[in-house]
Amino acid sequence: MGNVVLVTGVARRLSGRFIRSVQREPGVDRVIGVDSVPPEHPIGDAEFVRADIRQPMIAKVLAEHAVDTVVHLDVTGMPLGRSRGGRALVKETNVIGTMQLLGACQKAPSVRRLVVKSTTSVYGSAPRDPAVFRETTQPKSLPGGGFAKDAVEVEGYVRGFARRRPDVAVAVLRFANILGPSADSPLAEYFSLPVLPTVLGYDPRLQFVHEDDVLDVLRVASREAERGTLNSGTFNVAGDGVLLLSQTARRLGKPTVPVLLPAVRWVGAALRGVGVTDFSREQIRLLTHGRVVDTTQMRETLGFTPRYTTAGTFEDFAACRGPGLLPPDRLARTVDRIAAALPHEA
Repeated sequence: MGNVVLVTGVARRLSGRFIRSVQREPGVDRVIGVDSVPPEHPIGDAEFVRADIRQPMIAKVLAEHAVDTVVHLDVTGMPLGRSRGGRALVKETNVIGTMQLLGACQKAPSVRRLVVKSTTSVYGSAPRDPAVFRETTQPKSLPGGGFAKDAVEVEGYVRGFARRRPDVAVAVLRFANILGPSADSPLAEYFSLPVLPTVLGYDPRLQFVHEDDVLDVLRVASREAERGTLNSGTFNVAGDGVLLLSQTARRLGKPTVPVLLPAVRWVGAALRGVGVTDFSREQIRLLTHGRVVDTTQMRETLGFTPRYTTAGTFEDFAACRGPGLLPPDRLARTVDRIAAALPHEA
């Protein structure tokens, strides 16, 4: 681990938890937290710098603090709270913000380690996908929108940075869907609905990673390996095993509403109307075709083994949700919109 660590996106809960935990790592002298808004949660002894990574000021922050390790967590599919801008602002932060941050890292001679949060969504979800995606597997169909497309662009910029700064160790962590007690993602919102819309005739395989394991693997990826080198490369990160979508519904104790595939786009619009953000085509494809990734590199090269399996992750998530998540009026509105999206016989 470097002496001075900079973490982006610290106003988000997961990043806040990470910045508190990384301060306890051996060899860490200072931790700098960066975001465009002040965090509402404690960040321990870390120093908060209010800076928008989309702006050139981030280069000044790196230089002034002589940062040697950058952990870029401000790559996400969710807007922060009720911030204005919605999806457009999220995309700008993901793509433009990453470009600006990498440009600043390129000019900062003190930087020698970069860790970037990505997603297994970069593989897409298609009917003829392989049973298991490895880090080197080329997707059958690249994501066409939403957070998944942002992540594809982000990874492209990171590869370019790695070529320009071969002296910097770069680790890209492709996380499966993150769940846990405080999970904040479109899929967590989907599972929080009182009735789960599904695609008729499909029961996709899904993988999850627990938010506690996310924190642990970020710390592992940010530190030097025992052999004195720095862990570099692209790594799939997921809990062991898979769950079918039908199994998740049963474990939540929630009914499903099967919808014909041509009508699914209207269901997506209905879900966005009741607050499920970024329920994009890529989310619908995931809930149609599923996605499973191989984690051999995570275990053998990175040396990390998750504490939670996919089933254990979902069990912990479900236990913290409980019944009665939505008020009756929102429940009725959700069911009405889903019913309206269903094709009617003449």
